[in-house]
Amino acid sequence: MAAPAGVVYALVADPVRWPSYFPANVHVEQLDYDGTQERLRMWVIADGQVKSWISSRVQDAARRTVTYRQDLLMEPAASMGGTWTITERGPQRCRLRLEHAFSAVGDRPEDVAWLTRATLANARADLDSLRAVAQRFGRLDALTLSFEESLRVNGPPELLYHFLYEARDWSAHVPHVAGAEVEEPRAGIQKVTFRVHRPEGPARTVRSVRVCFPHAQRIVFKELDPGGLLAAHRGEWSVVPDPGGVTVSAQHHVVLREDALPAAAGPARPRSTDAPRSARAARREQEALTQVRRQVRQELGRDSRSVLEQARLHAESAVRAHALPR
Repeated sequence: MAAPAGVVYALVADPVRWPSYFPANVHVEQLDYDGTQERLRMWVIADGQVKSWISSRVQDAARRTVTYRQDLLMEPAASMGGTWTITERGPQRCRLRLEHAFSAVGDRPEDVAWLTRATLANARADLDSLRAVAQRFGRLDALTLSFEESLRVNGPPELLYHFLYEARDWSAHVPHVAGAEVEEPRAGIQKVTFRVHRPEGPARTVRSVRVCFPHAQRIVFKELDPGGLLAAHRGEWSVVPDPGGVTVSAQHHVVLREDALPAAAGPARPRSTDAPRSARAARREQEALTQVRRQVRQELGRDSRSVLEQARLHAESAVRAHALPR
């Protein structure tokens, strides 16, 4: 790939951000890290199924390798491990190799075939995505956007989490959600399909995977095929009680589609003809990017504030109803 080896190694060594870059990665939690060795809990879509496992990894920055071994295994694997290796081919070029070694429980042919198919498909998609990200590393900061919306609530945190968890009911309460379907293949894993409409555009379908942590009162999500201005969109709903009340929040992490920027920005404003063309082009590009970032921030912020406000009403109205005199 046409990217410095150090940049590619840094991307491989930072798995918490993988859900923004790798299509199959839904969520990664870093359990332990001492600068070289780490343990990760990962949720990944494999052949249409949401799988989870715990991996141990060893990072070697000098050799630019990262080796991994699954400790809590993905079914139906009996063993799974591998190595990322980045080899420098020049100041702006390198080769990235991803090796896997695995076995299936009982060596059942159908399980070996499934593991082979799922692992190969994800590895190829990861390598393609990583190459696309690494080759625009100079623009990556400008194309990524993270922000949070939050509300203070005078109500039980359990009711707030319940509202966020029961996404199938949002269409009855949240103005921009026209319909919602939720499939829960196993406890804590949700596949959600929203029918969303906004005043400024046509209705569209939003598909996402959500991982729910009821004891921590957190729900992380990843949009599966964001489209439009977004190359990637993930985030988290969280409920945090404290002595003075409860804060309910929505976090968003976005990667913008670079090829959507000129169309989204519209025609550039006229500039003085005495400015160099390259300078004018750079200004138009920056204006386009600023406009798109503002638009995405406003749209996603408005939608998440709407959900948070309905969660607040749900929790506080229950408290008021309980407090009414009999």
